[in-house]
Order: sequence, then structure tokens, then C-alpha cells
Amino acid sequence: MKSILFVLRTVAMSLLLAGALAQAAPVTGTVTNKTINKPAVGDAVSLVDVQASMGEVAHTTTDAKGHYSLNTPGTSSYLVRVTHQGSTYFIGAPQGGASGDVTVFDVASKVQGVSIEADVLEIETDNGELKVIERYFVHNTSSPPTTQWSARSFRIVLPPEAVVNTVEGQRPSGLPTNIKLDPDGPKGHYSFNFPIQPDNGEKNTLFQISYHLPYSSGKFNFKSEVTLPTDNVAVLMPKSMTLTPGAGATFKSVPEDANIQTFVQKNAIPGKVIEFTISGTGTMPQAPAQGGQPMGGGQDASATGNGNQPGGGIGAPINTPDPLSKYKWWILGGLALLLAAGAAFMLRMPGPMGKQAATPAPDAGTGTALAFATPAAKHSALLSALKEELFALESEKIAGTLTPEEYAQSKAALEIVLKRALKRS
Repeated sequence: MKSILFVLRTVAMSLLLAGALAQAAPVTGTVTNKTINKPAVGDAVSLVDVQASMGEVAHTTTDAKGHYSLNTPGTSSYLVRVTHQGSTYFIGAPQGGASGDVTVFDVASKVQGVSIEADVLEIETDNGELKVIERYFVHNTSSPPTTQWSARSFRIVLPPEAVVNTVEGQRPSGLPTNIKLDPDGPKGHYSFNFPIQPDNGEKNTLFQISYHLPYSSGKFNFKSEVTLPTDNVAVLMPKSMTLTPGAGATFKSVPEDANIQTFVQKNAIPGKVIEFTISGTGTMPQAPAQGGQPMGGGQDASATGNGNQPGGGIGAPINTPDPLSKYKWWILGGLALLLAAGAAFMLRMPGPMGKQAATPAPDAGTGTALAFATPAAKHSALLSALKEELFALESEKIAGTLTPEEYAQSKAALEIVLKRALKRS
């Protein structure tokens, strides 16, 4: 009897081992330092499991030719993470024997070629407060290409009265990520500990801050200030509100959208105050969902969690909860940043603003010109971006920049989208 049990156990262990070996697959690639156009030697390379709280499952270093090789222990979803001079770069682990090449850049605390393409303020009122979403589109055209990164990679100045609600950042080839905003000097002065990587074609680094201001008097005087040379300072607001330029301000009205007002000042100088006064009340028009109905019934769906289901047609029964409501804030937040990236692309175009481009702009969220890519390329870019965002989410959890509720909601939303994408692999 003992012999039979021993044989059965041996066979079972052999089957389990064979299954594990069958699932294991090599991941190989080359890490290239684009700052010097040479292989990155001695960089740490890790394989992390997306579906296991981003736990590290394998580790190695690049050899003299920048090559690395890792083995995936199973069929989970993995990321390849490369650490170069303290800065991390990662890609979705390739499948089917594809090469997992990674591009990295040297790091410096201050880099020549970093500037602001556009500082865009979107302003509306709500219950006696002024609500502002401010977006900074930051160029890095350094030569040779170098990542600017330090505890104060990017500095901003907000009104001293500003109460910050949310802060997000987006790399040139990634999705929006919640990040930390650190006080830096006098009240209203802040900085980001976030890498400003070299531009990826038309795509650059994006910072977004939402905040609110006291507005009981129905008027607020802005003294805007940029910390880097800035091509455009733009103010977007409802038609029912008024912008009055202060002394020295040169805002011009731009017919960018028939439903809102857009004012733009060109060539802002670092440290020079741009003064303007906002008065009146109004809310920004909501982006229409399919079927021509506004999302959230005209309210801020990202805040309330309510709103119409996508698609139009027969509406949901009264008092029936929207199954997408718990994720809608994340989806809408990502869409808002992608639309904002499109606005910055329009601002960079020569000639009269608002003129339509003859060729669609590349997608701002995936780092790939998706409009012209094959379905396989689109899917691969989406999958890589989702994996990258999950990794960033775990990093934020460790850093303590997310509340447990924000972490749980974000991870649930990302995992749902990721699993749906993986099913199409």
C-alpha cells in the first residue's frame, strides 16, 4: 500500500512539475540607453505579476550587450520592469517568443529642452465655488534625450486660496496616474516628484490638477504664473462667464468651440504674472454620450457616480443602479485627459487656431498612432498601457499617495479592462 501511495505521489508531482515547465516561457530582450545609443549594461530587470499585486517573480541584470532573459513561471499577466539610474521603465511581457526590447534614458535633475507647450485652465462655478481643472503639457526635447527627474522635477504656482482635489500625471506613452503634489515654498507653490521623459513623437508629459476656490462674491482675480517658458496659456469657460484681462495681459478670444469661450495668451515668460479676473456663473457643457444624451444627466458623473448607461436606446428602469457607475469616474477621467491632449495638439498647430488638421492626430494615451495602426498593434499598445498603469497603481499604494478606497476602485476598474483585453489576445 505504501508503495502504491509513493508511486501515486511521484506521478502527481511529476505531472505538476511538467505542467509548470509547460507554462514557463522565456522572456528575452535588449535594453538600449537612447541617451548614448548604446546597450544599457548592468541595469536591474524584473518580471512582475500583474494579477498578484505586482509581486516580483523573477530578477536579473543586463549583460555587456544589454541583453536579459527571464522565465515566466505561469500563464498570468506580467510586466518587464527595468531600473536605470533609479528611474523605472516597463513594458508588457511579450508573448509567443516576441522580443521584449526596452528603451531607457539617462537621468538628470535639470535638463535643457524642457518647456511648457500649454497651460490650460478649465473654469466653471458650483455652489458658490470656482472649480478649476488646470493641465500642463510639458515638452522634453533634450538632445541627447534625457529624463528630467528629481524631488522637484516640475514646479507650479496655484492661487494661494486653492484647495487641491486631485492630482494626476501621464508619461508620453502611458495612461493617467494619480501622483503626489508637494508644497514647495510660499503658499500656492508646489512641485512634482515625477519623471519628465523625452517626448515620444507628438506626445509629451501631462500634469492635471483639479482644485476649487472661494467665489461667494461672484468674482475672482487670478495672478497666473508659469515656471518654464510657455507657448500658450489658455482659459476655457462657459459662455455665461466673463474674463477681464489685467494690466499687461494679452488674451485673445479664439473660436475653438461654439459651446464654450476660449482665451489664449502666447509666449508666457517664467516668473511674470499674468493677471485676469473671472466673473459670472456657469457650468461647462457635458460631453454627450452615444444617442446624443449628456452623460450623468448634466451633472458631473465622475463625482456623483450616476448617469445614463452608454449606448442610448431604451433607458435603464427607474431606481436600477448603473453597473458602470463605480468605474465611471476612472473612465471619464482618462477620457478627459485624452481630450485635453488633443486640445494641446491643436494649440501647437501653426496658423489660425481651431483650423482642422488634414490628418488625424496620434492617440495621446497609448504612445502609438492608433488611427493608422493594425488591429493587432492597437491591441498590443492598449494592453501595454493597461499593464503599465497597474504597475504605477501598486507603486502609488506603496508610496501612500492613494487611500484604500481609491486603490480598490482603481485596481478593480483596471483589472476588468485588462482581463477583457487579455481575452482578445
